[in-house]
Amino acid sequence: MPNLRLQKRLAADVLGVGKRKIWLDPNESTEIGNANSRQAVRKMVADGLIIAKPATGHSRSRTKALHEAKRAGRHTGFGKRKGTAEARMPSSVMWMRRLRVIRRVLAKYRDNGKIDKHLYHSLYKLAKGNSFKHKRQVIEHVIKAKAEALREKAIKDEAEARRIRNKAARERKAQRAQEKREAFLREE
Repeated sequence: MPNLRLQKRLAADVLGVGKRKIWLDPNESTEIGNANSRQAVRKMVADGLIIAKPATGHSRSRTKALHEAKRAGRHTGFGKRKGTAEARMPSSVMWMRRLRVIRRVLAKYRDNGKIDKHLYHSLYKLAKGNSFKHKRQVIEHVIKAKAEALREKAIKDEAEARRIRNKAARERKAQRAQEKREAFLREE
């Protein structure tokens, strides 16, 4: 078997890869041994006698599995932590995210007419004062506030109706008393 070091070097140069990535067909070693120029090596490459092996990658299957587990909450104990809790997830970022969610909900409700501007303003101030833990709590508060407002309105309307009814009754009573007085005066 001829020494094919020259051919391997030329092929590596022609194909632009390292020498360890060159594959020379062992069945055609004599023919490859005759190729002593780059031109001849290019022809061998075209014929498929010399091939550049594909680059070997390294598997990411283990990494993917680890990331999957981390998403499920594994491998996050004290031993895996490098920064402080504040460095890992700043409380200011959490606050901003929470407040923006709450303010978006309030703005949407105001624009849709679910709450009026006065209720919006009071809830906005409550949100700024850290009264709400999350969006759901805001929605529950809005529902309760609307129910309370309806109840107060019903009570107010009822009281107003009672006031009008009592006033009418008083007037009728006064009218009857007046008529009696007049009738009594006429008899005398």
